[in-house]
Amino acid sequence: MAKFGFLSVLEEELDKHLNYDFTMDWDKKNHAVEVTFVLEAQNKSGVETIDEEGQVNREDIIFEDYVLFYNPEKSQFDADDYLVAIPYEPKKGLSREFLEYFAMFLNDVATEGLSDLMDFLEDEKAVDFGLEWNAEVFEEGKSGLEEKEWFGYPRY
Repeated sequence: MAKFGFLSVLEEELDKHLNYDFTMDWDKKNHAVEVTFVLEAQNKSGVETIDEEGQVNREDIIFEDYVLFYNPEKSQFDADDYLVAIPYEPKKGLSREFLEYFAMFLNDVATEGLSDLMDFLEDEKAVDFGLEWNAEVFEEGKSGLEEKEWFGYPRY
């Protein structure tokens, strides 16, 4: 039987604080956890967009982005594939306080991103759209955390 460690806490905190659909994927072999979240926006004006596969359409926008929690000693990944990649301490894991802060910060990023996406759809001169993770602001907020309750990487 698996002990889900910080995965369970991460899911709890995302359920509480993230106002967008999300999924979690635990890649046991790579010692990583991927969180996918979705932004949806109506394309009322029928603005022509091109998706990552090069398909042109005028439908409503469903935008997915990804966050990765990884083991800095074992995980293999391309950082460009993620909004942010966050290392966890291999022996210690992540604290509930950190995961709560992360979920709230991600919600703020997604909310700002959704606003930017709607602006993008209304701006005829806009060329591309993407979310921005402000690492400096994230680190500043994280510095004030009092981390008490730690959860390890899941065991199976």
